[in-house]
Amino acid sequence: MSDQQSSWGGHPPSIPQQPVSFHSAPMEPVSSGPSWERTPPPAPPKRNTPIIALVVTLGLLIVVGLGTTAWLLNKNKDNKSEASPTASATGPIAGPAPVGSEDARFYVKKGDCVVNDGTDEEPNMRATACTSGAYEVLARITGPTTGEKDAERKCSKVAGYTKWFFYDSQLDDLDFVLCLKEHKPL
Repeated sequence: MSDQQSSWGGHPPSIPQQPVSFHSAPMEPVSSGPSWERTPPPAPPKRNTPIIALVVTLGLLIVVGLGTTAWLLNKNKDNKSEASPTASATGPIAGPAPVGSEDARFYVKKGDCVVNDGTDEEPNMRATACTSGAYEVLARITGPTTGEKDAERKCSKVAGYTKWFFYDSQLDDLDFVLCLKEHKPL
């Protein structure tokens, strides 16, 4: 054996050789088909957390928006009821003109006075105090109107009228006719 050791450099091995074992780790059974036909392990289940968070956020935004809208509409309704003119049992009272340019389309009623800030072809009626030069409203006929002939026909049933004014909009609920006469102070 010394001949064999010298052929390898003459140095004895410093680490004694250990016997090699082929069954040191457990092995998986080999499938009969090729390795590319094996089914991969199932993917982990997907989480729907981002979608759920988005749906909850959108739901909350809708609820807050509806609540805000309801609050604003209620507040607006309260303001309108406070600002609406009150009916006078004694009739029109001469006095100062209303503050600002009050549009006659929205609240002028029988007994109120208006003045035309526009022309005869394009009238612009404004509420005013019942003074000389103003027109007193003898009747306000609300409902759909079709124009001049309709306004004249409706006012012909009102005693004492000398002029009429009509408002015809795309929404028939806003249409009306005013039957007027020139106001004469007492």
